[in-house]
Amino acid sequence: MAGTQQPLERARRDVVAMAIAIAAILMFVGTGGRVLPEAVRAMLGHGEAPDPVLVSALLLNIALMLFGWRRYRELTEEITVRRAAEAHARELASLDPLTGCLNRRSIAEATDAALAAAHDQGKNLAFIMLDLDNFKRINDLHSHQAGDAMLRATSQRLRSTLPPSALIARMGGDEFACVLAVEPRNEAAVSSLSELLAETVRQPVAWNDTTLDATVSVGLTITDHANNHDASSLMHMADIAMFHAKRQGRNQIAWFTATMESELRFRSELETGIRSGITAGEFVPYYEKQVDIATGELMGFEMLARWNSPSLGLVGPDLFIPVAEEIGVIGELSECVIRQALQDAQDWDPSVSLSVNISPVQLRDPWFAQKLLKLLVESNFPPSRLDIEITESCLHENIGMVRSMVTSLKNQGISVSLDDFGTGYSSLTQLRSLDFDRIKIDRSFITGLPESTENRTIVQSIISLGKGLGMPVTAEGVETAEVLAALQEFQGLKAQGYLYGYPSPAEATLAELKQMNLAADVAPAADTSATAQAASL
Repeated sequence: MAGTQQPLERARRDVVAMAIAIAAILMFVGTGGRVLPEAVRAMLGHGEAPDPVLVSALLLNIALMLFGWRRYRELTEEITVRRAAEAHARELASLDPLTGCLNRRSIAEATDAALAAAHDQGKNLAFIMLDLDNFKRINDLHSHQAGDAMLRATSQRLRSTLPPSALIARMGGDEFACVLAVEPRNEAAVSSLSELLAETVRQPVAWNDTTLDATVSVGLTITDHANNHDASSLMHMADIAMFHAKRQGRNQIAWFTATMESELRFRSELETGIRSGITAGEFVPYYEKQVDIATGELMGFEMLARWNSPSLGLVGPDLFIPVAEEIGVIGELSECVIRQALQDAQDWDPSVSLSVNISPVQLRDPWFAQKLLKLLVESNFPPSRLDIEITESCLHENIGMVRSMVTSLKNQGISVSLDDFGTGYSSLTQLRSLDFDRIKIDRSFITGLPESTENRTIVQSIISLGKGLGMPVTAEGVETAEVLAALQEFQGLKAQGYLYGYPSPAEATLAELKQMNLAADVAPAADTSATAQAASL
């Protein structure tokens, strides 16, 4: 209230001062018209001196007029300062303070104005969206000051590369937009300019005693005379194209197409469906057999997640797992499916093991081992029957975290296998330092085994490596009798693949186990060591 009363009080004083000044001018005209002639006549010796009261009144009028003039000058200065402050505020509201570029709100207004100008000139308007790849890594590794330096350098490079008439905006975070008028049907020039922008931004940025590197993903769109575009629609299309470029592996340039919007809508529906599907229990375990090649004996099952989507039907993991990882729900999804798999496996013979493949995202969770132990205790499932599979590519992300996780799991009595071996270039040192229980050869080496001498050599080398390190080997992707025959030349292998049957839901798996006399009559008792560990959590 005090803040609003001060301007009002100041305005009242200004009105009073103005009224006094006007009254003084009127009185000066009236009084001066009488006093000044008398004063002149008295000075010339032709009359008496003017009345002192009138002289005093005249002097007071003069003082009041000077006061009014001074207040007028003060008001003029205040208005000038206020207008400058308002102009500065408008500038701050329209510019990004870090880079000096336009911001998201002002680029929309400027783009609408540029659209009108381009239409009058018979030109098209290109909208280019750029996003720095892995910018968060720069902040995390080198500090936010380094990130700010990278953003300032990016804005300067965009200015130096684009024509002076182009609009440049920082949309927020590490995302920039560029808008410029181009000649009709000149998409090739826009593509060339975008490649030049990307190449310029990719150059290392010197900061303190190091260099900062970041690639850039670019989305493009351009107006045409067949459609009425506005700033919002252009921004939307360029943003979709940029998102598509990122999904293609980053460091890419993509033009907007109508199919991209459909894909993005489908992606949004997938994200919504996955989140609601976890709550509704739509994700279920399927089971793939693991067989001893020499005897044909069933050794266990690998659990594979499936999504019973009401709208999409039965969906495989290749579609929903990457999305679940990106939106941060893979841990919750995996725990739901593992919980169900542990309950299903209680009905199996104790000799039948259960293998579960975990996401690299879960491997970064320091509490994953404790969460898994709680699931084991809840289901009364013995840890010795559970095998956790870790993909080889995880070894390069954080070997210390992997070592800690493997040790924690094995301390609980859980087996740990190295999955997809042969694709991640893990070293002998890593294999020796990580106490894995089994190696699983990636299916890419198995499927072409009968025809490829090179694959045969690789498989033989992996088997020899496993024997030397005391790690049994499982071959994935056994789908034909020819592949099986080739693998039978080796000793001590387990195998899994479609040759032994497609992954099946829990009911079909249990029915088959009953036919093989491998169903449990009584659920196994809880593992006391696991129960004791869980009680301490």
